Amino acid sequence: MDLALFYFLLLGFSIFMYVLLDGFDLGIGILYPWFDQDGERDHLMRSISHVWDGNETWLVFGGVMLFAAFPAAYAAITTVFYLPIMLMLFALIFRGVAFEYRFKSDTSRPYWDFAFSAGSAIAAFCQGMLLGSLVQGIPAGSHSLSSLHWLTPFSVLTGFAVMAGYALLAACYLYMKSRGQIQQHAAKLGKYLLMTTLFAMVAVSLWTVISQPAIRDRWFTDNHFLLLSPLPILTFVAALFAWRGLHNHQHESRPFWCAAIIFLLSFAGLVVGLFPYLIPGQLTFMAAASPDSSLYFLLPGVCIFIPLICLYTLWGYRVFSGKVEDYQEGY
Repeated sequence: MDLALFYFLLLGFSIFMYVLLDGFDLGIGILYPWFDQDGERDHLMRSISHVWDGNETWLVFGGVMLFAAFPAAYAAITTVFYLPIMLMLFALIFRGVAFEYRFKSDTSRPYWDFAFSAGSAIAAFCQGMLLGSLVQGIPAGSHSLSSLHWLTPFSVLTGFAVMAGYALLAACYLYMKSRGQIQQHAAKLGKYLLMTTLFAMVAVSLWTVISQPAIRDRWFTDNHFLLLSPLPILTFVAALFAWRGLHNHQHESRPFWCAAIIFLLSFAGLVVGLFPYLIPGQLTFMAAASPDSSLYFLLPGVCIFIPLICLYTLWGYRVFSGKVEDYQEGY
């Protein structure tokens, strides 16, 4: 396999793992204001306190992959999107600090609750805006400090769409990890969020197809739509199973995995529309790739650390499997 393609697929894998794992993590903070009875917010924090920092490993790894394997794309993206990237990072920092300080606070706990919820929502919204801005394309000669081209109606829509998707993952995760009233509340929120996420996906897809001729041609030229039709069909099938799973307590993990499949199929559709571009219309992954000597130099570290990250991620989730109350004293 061509090394540039290998690192492109690896970058896609790390982005998807981050979106899936840190997605429900950030979604917990987005749902935070809707859980305000005694003990509910403690329960939400405990449900992710063992995984939240490990989930962000994939964000770091994805950034390293982009910097080392595709430096031209890294330079362009970080320059043009400097402001939203920094806003996202500051939100993640405040969120992490709130995580640690909330458990030790008393009178200041409401402030840390706000920092956790606001940090999660802002980080998710910024990620959605970055996605929307990349899909729209970057005007030549753009600079983040002299232009707010990344702040458009489409990028705002994708920002809220990502927030809704993350909140859906979080609701399904809580449904799987909780009992009683919290589980019922999570199921109710999950149904609303499932419909909201599907509506947002349809709106973003239609807007993208109408406004981006290259993506429209990729999907609808010749018989491409027939070949790609399983992606939207399977997405709605997964949504149907998720909806039914939120009514059936015999398969409490099904809604979460169905939501994960929805994200995977959406990500696949995005890659199909943009391939082989890292920056649509400007920079392909082949043109952005480092020299082969650099890619070969990275290969041993990648082959060692990717399995290690996957193994300790799987082990962490295996150790803390089950309901939150089953291992409450482990915190």
